[in-house]
Amino acid sequence: MQTFRLGRTGLTVSRSAFGALPIQRIPVEESTRILRRAVDGGINFFDTARNYTDSEEKVGAAFDGMRQKLIIATKSKATNADVIRKDIQTSLNNLRTDYVDIYQFHNTKTVPMPDDGTMRYETFLELKASGAIRFIGLTAHSVDNAIKAVKSGLYDTVQFPFSLLASGKDLELPGLCRDADVGFLAMKAVGGGLIRNIPATFAFLRHQGNVLPLWGIQKMEELEEFLTLEKNPPAWNKSMEEAAEAEKTSLGKSFCRACGYCLPCPAEIEIPTVARLMLLLGRAPWKRFATPEWVQKIAKAHDCTHCDACKSRCPYELDTPALVAENASGYEKFMREKGVI
Repeated sequence: MQTFRLGRTGLTVSRSAFGALPIQRIPVEESTRILRRAVDGGINFFDTARNYTDSEEKVGAAFDGMRQKLIIATKSKATNADVIRKDIQTSLNNLRTDYVDIYQFHNTKTVPMPDDGTMRYETFLELKASGAIRFIGLTAHSVDNAIKAVKSGLYDTVQFPFSLLASGKDLELPGLCRDADVGFLAMKAVGGGLIRNIPATFAFLRHQGNVLPLWGIQKMEELEEFLTLEKNPPAWNKSMEEAAEAEKTSLGKSFCRACGYCLPCPAEIEIPTVARLMLLLGRAPWKRFATPEWVQKIAKAHDCTHCDACKSRCPYELDTPALVAENASGYEKFMREKGVI
């Protein structure tokens, strides 16, 4: 496994990292097996969050007694100092450790700053001084917030959705992070499950030089695919560029990236899930979406009140109500044809 320096943190990290959000969906015995295999395969960076239900606990259970070999990042969505302090203690207990390497503000709507009146950043500094955390990071789905965080000089790492689907200002981030010596963590490296050509997005991200992809993994075969790619990393060449363009073309211009900025929905519709469901049906075994729970979840789309709050919040300027309606109708038609509903 190749390694590189993660910006000014000075941490030597494996070129592939483990995104631990998906392991909340599998039993602890299976998550332990996968996480330990990742370490055996050379991965040393693991990213989780207080908000990922039992993900931290599973990471802690798998790595009990192995802490010094690993780099662990977690996050807090807390918006005030007292809850941040509570969150870090919960995270430390769950992870069975007395420190976190990178503690991140989780998908904040604004970029926390000293003296902004919230005491959030000051509390992170307090935790750093106490030894509970080593470095301060931020995760963002807004490219403007990510750029602001990099340019502020306050953050050691920035995490942002980045894959071969990146366009516009998103493509500026690797260079900005390189110039500022900020570690760049790429979430949604396979486009939230939409990218089918894994070698192409792997090659694209490796080509950037300073980007650490967080591969979201919940199955052993997924992990093995990335470990195999690491043994002989594919080059970013003309063929790969053409494959990337084919992926973008197949998705069209109006596809949901599942950033979640549209939420919460007053009608309790899971907008990021519904708005890209037909794309997922074409890229994954359809039967996983054919359960009564899925049928009920998609039926909620008909409760849309057309308040357009989601549309106004979308950083990609998508017509989210239209996408929700189109995908819900398509899903129901598909499932009727399959005899599910």
